[in-house]
Amino acid sequence: MSIDIEGNKKRFCELLRSTGREGVEDLLEYLEDGKNDFFNAPASTRFHLAERGGCCQHSLNVCDAGLELRELVVARRPDLASHLKRESVIIATLLHDINKSDIYKPTTKKVKGAFGLWEEVPGWDVDYSNLPLGHGEKSAIMALWSGLEIYEEELIAIRWHMTAWDLAFQSPEAKNNINTARDKYPLVALLQLADGMAANMYEFTHKD
Repeated sequence: MSIDIEGNKKRFCELLRSTGREGVEDLLEYLEDGKNDFFNAPASTRFHLAERGGCCQHSLNVCDAGLELRELVVARRPDLASHLKRESVIIATLLHDINKSDIYKPTTKKVKGAFGLWEEVPGWDVDYSNLPLGHGEKSAIMALWSGLEIYEEELIAIRWHMTAWDLAFQSPEAKNNINTARDKYPLVALLQLADGMAANMYEFTHKD
């Protein structure tokens, strides 16, 4: 997938500003400060969109999936419209992975080439030392720290968007919390579905 870093950055900023939330400009500045590099970060080390700009591209893909899902759900369940506000879908989907803005470091890795010989290729390492927290909670905390006005259901959706891929899910308390979150806030389930759709379908690369 060819990634338009500047174009994606512009669309990301426009979508966030469209919510009219207080603190959006503070958040955008926070994502570009000396410690963070959200718009150039990859989405993963070797899975989906493991390349410069992949994180923002993935976030936009999740936002598109989330807004599409919202339309489908509200058409079938109009009573859920007030629980799935468009601005909340945009905020939760765009910010669910902002923790990745400071965890990926460029490196060189050795892989076997077509003829079985080792070759050096660019890659990424993961380093959580700047803020050693887990995936979902780190994104939620960063959103709060940025100064953005963010609501409870959005924070909880961001926190639990990883579902069973989250290490904390292995504890009984975490399983109870995530089930309670889904029961209380439809946005939680919508973000989980949108994230999976983006990573596994929109960003799918066929391998023979």
